[in-house]
Amino acid sequence: MHEITRYAASLPTIPDRSPNAHKGTFGTVFGVGGSRGMSGAVALAGRSALLGGAGLVRLAVPDPILETVAGFCPNYTTVPISADVQGRISINATETVIRQSEAATALFLGPGLGRSAGLDPFVRKIVKRVERPLVVDADALNSLGSPTEPVEFPRIFTPHPGEFTRLTLQPTPDEEHADERIAAAVEFSKRLNVVLVLKGHATIITDGDRVSANPTGNPGMATGGSGDVLTGLIASLLAQGFPAFDAARLGVFLHGLAGDFAAKKLGQESVVATSIIDAIPEAIQWFRAVGRSSQ
Repeated sequence: MHEITRYAASLPTIPDRSPNAHKGTFGTVFGVGGSRGMSGAVALAGRSALLGGAGLVRLAVPDPILETVAGFCPNYTTVPISADVQGRISINATETVIRQSEAATALFLGPGLGRSAGLDPFVRKIVKRVERPLVVDADALNSLGSPTEPVEFPRIFTPHPGEFTRLTLQPTPDEEHADERIAAAVEFSKRLNVVLVLKGHATIITDGDRVSANPTGNPGMATGGSGDVLTGLIASLLAQGFPAFDAARLGVFLHGLAGDFAAKKLGQESVVATSIIDAIPEAIQWFRAVGRSSQ
């Protein structure tokens, strides 16, 4: 715990909330994802964004699964967008999503998106054209192929090692070769002008210049949906005004800490994505009390 406390002292503080604040003060997260059979992923990210502190969360999902996603949580709103016959987002939804994004403070793209030929150009247009800060995860990363051009607007990519291999067309160094792993992350981040969150035992966060290795988390978090929770949490911090590198570092830390609290309560074997979400408030309160006192 001493290492975690020391690391917490290096993170940006979460400011106290003004008595005069309103929901608009804390930003709007606009999440894009979901498909038939994977509606839970975007719902997990949306609920995580809410518990991370966003004032409003709106989820753009394929019309056939709108009621399913809405039924998971009454605290976010949903926006129906065009779908293909398989219940995945259609390329025809591109302009609607770009237009809707203008009312948001930050976005996430990818959880439960699925894979189809039409999704690749959809994702690439969103990543290129949306001006708001954007977290790109899961199937959205797979739709990018192996990008070579730097992005213009704030972007956070959150690949696991397999996704990073597809992005770079190079094997991802394993965690026993930490220096090589960091070097690969830094090179990619610098070349594409993105903040990179390379997930793993000690998740690496870099903007191509600064580098952090996160100390929180445990093997119980290797469960379906855990990455979706992280995506929503980082987007929430972006919406509240944290710069991309700070939002990524703090989001990864709080996500891992929530997983640690969930594992302590339930045992690592019984940790699931929803139990990580349920522990986010405890993680934030710990960070406010212990993290701030060490700064």
